[in-house]
Amino acid sequence: MRTLEVDVAIIGTGTSGMTAYRAARQHTARIVSIESGPYGTTCARVGCMPSKLLIAAADVAHSAENAALFGVSVTDVEVDPEAVMQRVRGERDRFAGFAVAAVERWPAEHKLRGRARFVSPHELQVDDHTRVIAQRVIIATGSSPIVSAGWRETLGERLVTSDDVFYWQRLPASVCVVGAGVIGLELSQALHRLGVRTRTLGRRGKLAHVSDPALKSAALDIFGAELPSLVPDAQVLAVARHNDGVQVRWSAHGREESENFDLMLSAIGRSPNLHDLNLAAAGIEVPATAHAPSFDPRTGQIGNTHVFIAGDAAAERPLLHEAADMGRIAGDNAGRFPDVRARPRRAALSVIFSDPQICTAGADYAALTRAGVSFDIGEASFEDQGRSRVMARNRGLVHVYGDRATGRFLGAEMIGPAAEHIGHLLAWSAQHSLTVQEMLDSPFYHPVVEEGLRTALRDLAARMRIAPPPAEQCLECGPGA
Repeated sequence: MRTLEVDVAIIGTGTSGMTAYRAARQHTARIVSIESGPYGTTCARVGCMPSKLLIAAADVAHSAENAALFGVSVTDVEVDPEAVMQRVRGERDRFAGFAVAAVERWPAEHKLRGRARFVSPHELQVDDHTRVIAQRVIIATGSSPIVSAGWRETLGERLVTSDDVFYWQRLPASVCVVGAGVIGLELSQALHRLGVRTRTLGRRGKLAHVSDPALKSAALDIFGAELPSLVPDAQVLAVARHNDGVQVRWSAHGREESENFDLMLSAIGRSPNLHDLNLAAAGIEVPATAHAPSFDPRTGQIGNTHVFIAGDAAAERPLLHEAADMGRIAGDNAGRFPDVRARPRRAALSVIFSDPQICTAGADYAALTRAGVSFDIGEASFEDQGRSRVMARNRGLVHVYGDRATGRFLGAEMIGPAAEHIGHLLAWSAQHSLTVQEMLDSPFYHPVVEEGLRTALRDLAARMRIAPPPAEQCLECGPGA
């Protein structure tokens, strides 16, 4: 057993751990990162990047199958399950390799392999080989997929999570996806478009992170039309092995059904990797109603302690850019401790890469309602939006929210084409506290999908009794051009 004394110990080397390391090292060289698993980030290995690779393949297949709509004949569209997954794995490994290489360039004395747990507020035991005495500690342990009790014991290797999907050698013939959140929706639609027989069992009628009632209804209609096997309000009653696959029994609206599949994919959420840390030894409590300890998101500090938390481990905004920001904040403050400084956070931005895409930017409907904000809603449909119809991607709805008292833009929720790009414009507008009028005074090219956003802003201005500028109208394109 050896003893290592450092100023800062970072548990985890994912996105938040890597940015925390770089920030803390600006203040001290007495630093160590502790990692129990493979180097590399959740995003690159089993998250953002491989999922988009699978979605890209699905979108190509879908476009080819629907080419006749444009007068283009494409015959014999055939998906090669092994080739699809070969590209997913190959490109995934390339992306993951960048993160691994970055950590491998760190000085050897700054890296420690093993599982860490607190034995006292300033002491960490790493496996059975090292005792780390740290003046400050950053928890950046990430998260793991949630699996309901008993499923893994019952189904064995026939139960998979999103962490397993991107290691597949080939696509299965059938999958039951349990969960219709961000991960469940993206994977369900992609697998369906690639020819996998897919059943998606949502919970409590929720779909992705849509909180606006009108958009939630639109989402259920849009995705239900393409995915007839989507059951948004299902309760899984039992799972069992059946021959070489699984049998899933569920109830919905008073009816019980069962179906057999090759695999069951648990997509019911992710949980912070905190259970092995022995936080109680550091004097840190996790409230019974929470997944992680309370902390200040502007500093990363847990209470008034010397312990900081960042990334998915904090269970706040489980997104790569947020994890990077949180790691930077926690690392800087751990490095300069006790001179802890509050840093502003960016406006919220979240994108789901379904088709149509879904985004929220700034404050969403649920947040505004919880806060008791007096706000108006502007709306625009993409069904008759000019550019959207040109591309035959005219599905969706956008709601924009404005403060009645100040005329300031607050946020938006959107289902529609190019949401990943329009979401950025909306988030920037919210972060810079633009008014609805200032947004309308900005340029909108023609013909582009963003003109649908302008229609929603005009509707919002009218509801807020703001006099909008004269409406440009393309007589050839119709309303919402």
